[in-house]
Amino acid sequence: MKKQQKIHVKIGEIVTIISGFYKNEIGEIIKINKRSGTLIVKGINFKFKHIKPNNKTEIGEIKQFEAPIHHSNVKLNRNEIL
Repeated sequence: MKKQQKIHVKIGEIVTIISGFYKNEIGEIIKINKRSGTLIVKGINFKFKHIKPNNKTEIGEIKQFEAPIHHSNVKLNRNEIL
């Protein structure tokens, strides 16, 4: 069983991304997973999922969602407000 990681930010706080494709972008934390040490930031790290239709009457679709980012790739933004 994995231990829960101590995370330096909380839900609702404004953070800046410090590494990766979304570097220097600002967003608000909406969800935290302490077991894996990841968090979801509003408007950052969008991924697409292609969904096949199950029946002939259904149609396929592409869903867009925010993927998690590791907590070490963000820093607390104390000065700016969204």
